[in-house]
Amino acid sequence: MLYVFAVSLILVMIGELADKSQLLALVLATRYGVWQVLLGILSATFVVHFFSAGFGQLVGGFIPVGVMPWVSGVLFVFFGLWTLRGDSIDDEEESVDHGARLGPVLAVAVPFFLAELGDKTQIMTITIAADPGGALLSVLKNSGPSVSRALAALGIESSGTLAPSARFWGVTLGSTLGMVIADALAIGIGRVLGARLPERLLTRISGAVFIGFGVLTMVAPYLAE
Repeated sequence: MLYVFAVSLILVMIGELADKSQLLALVLATRYGVWQVLLGILSATFVVHFFSAGFGQLVGGFIPVGVMPWVSGVLFVFFGLWTLRGDSIDDEEESVDHGARLGPVLAVAVPFFLAELGDKTQIMTITIAADPGGALLSVLKNSGPSVSRALAALGIESSGTLAPSARFWGVTLGSTLGMVIADALAIGIGRVLGARLPERLLTRISGAVFIGFGVLTMVAPYLAE
């Protein structure tokens, strides 16, 4: 479960770099308290990713093992290109105005919930739940005895042998926490830099990471042989 949790947390956190959700968090943090914003983000993200992880795990059960790395790899390359394209938050800002009368936490949760529907982080959560990267883990475990011992010491075993409930909660909690951490960092950095983030740099880093992860996911089964 720790491996799946870590993969979900790291990839979603990277996926949020300069994403519209981070920009929305910055806007909301100028209207409400930081803890109200983070609590609203946590609530909305948990609900969306709870059902996304379940759906992804269900779909993953119907895809052949040999095909799954290619499906998830292509999707992560797509996420990278999607990230490089960039996002806007115009529609979600309208939801903020309409939800203001609901109270601070709900006023944050509503636009975040809407922003996550169909967003790349939701699709990413589905993808990770379907294939948490078992082939990548095999490469790590076969890369040397020291790495294998370190993984064993951390309790990280093959994601393919995880109980369905462990995989589900690993993805759900990891992706939710990754979103909250990324948006908390955006709020903190935004306040230091006057609500301005180095968007172009962050999107390039995020996009490159996803494309690299996607390629590695596709070639990992052959490296593990």
